[in-house]
Amino acid sequence: MDILDLRKNIDSVDDQILKLLVQRMEFVEEIGKLKRGSNSAIYHPDREKEIIERLALQPTGKLSKKAIEAIYLEIFGVSRNLELPEIISYLGPEGSFTHQAAETRFGAIADYVSLPSIQSVFESIETGRAKYGIIPIENNQEGMVKETLDLLFEKKLFIISEIIIPVNFSLATKENHIGEIKKIYSKDIAFNQCKKFLGDYFGNKEESFFVQVDSTSKAAQLAEKEEGSAALCSHIAAKIHNLPILFENIQDSTSNHTRFFIISKQANLKKTDRDKTSIAVKLKNDDKPGALVDLLKEFQDNNINLLKIESRPIKQIYDFKFWFYMDLEGNILDENIKNVIEHKKDEILFLGSYMNLC
Repeated sequence: MDILDLRKNIDSVDDQILKLLVQRMEFVEEIGKLKRGSNSAIYHPDREKEIIERLALQPTGKLSKKAIEAIYLEIFGVSRNLELPEIISYLGPEGSFTHQAAETRFGAIADYVSLPSIQSVFESIETGRAKYGIIPIENNQEGMVKETLDLLFEKKLFIISEIIIPVNFSLATKENHIGEIKKIYSKDIAFNQCKKFLGDYFGNKEESFFVQVDSTSKAAQLAEKEEGSAALCSHIAAKIHNLPILFENIQDSTSNHTRFFIISKQANLKKTDRDKTSIAVKLKNDDKPGALVDLLKEFQDNNINLLKIESRPIKQIYDFKFWFYMDLEGNILDENIKNVIEHKKDEILFLGSYMNLC
């Protein structure tokens, strides 16, 4: 069989795939009508995960689970847009890692709005200008994002899903050879996380060779316009600005990951066998010795595994009072978690239950 015959076979398979996708979208449209009638949420990460897990158990040939997930996340994105087009806001700029996280869950076709601050993302959900918002919550090298924690405590919004992506940097440039690069643009944190690569390849360069800008997206934008320059940026930023990538995965740590939250006005009250619940705790008797220990004892007595605890100052109070952010293993629909939250309802603010990807 020659290449023309193989291409004809591929065309035939593509025709079949398209017919099946059209049929799938007809079912999706019917589901959308039912959801609009009952005012149900369109985005169900648990259902999407269930579909991918089920398909990955079938004979998949050369397709890895990761490949299946990449294909179906785009199909899900098109499906959601057909069910009910919804605006998704994210911490910008365009081409940021938050943008990349958004696309991994909602697909390239979604209607995105890039916003300049974490607070503006929260406000877009509060006011109804966007249905879902994507904001960073934690980097496993740098720790928790304090602004996100504070806004979760202050605003009445819910975490409905988490996204975890590797932080991979690329060196992107229109130049064909490394010797033709006269300066590199990037954000300070990107320079810090790629020190070894920069030392190995540009160790003898003057400090002015490395130019700090507001974002890695801005770096790609500048490098696309300026001859002899390069950008230390994300893959998506290079793609958006049509900037060829000279080197990929140049970060010092291969285990550098960032965790993002998807937030919404409506809580996700679906249960899986791998859930996490986030809460905010403001102790009533925080001046009483052992007040926090008493709460932790409640978790122990109810067989609840505490995954994370972070303290934050209550900004509206001037006498050094604190609240606590906590991640628990399990779902608010689980009896043990429901019991503790009910028993301590004057102290605990439910932030959301969602599938645990960690």
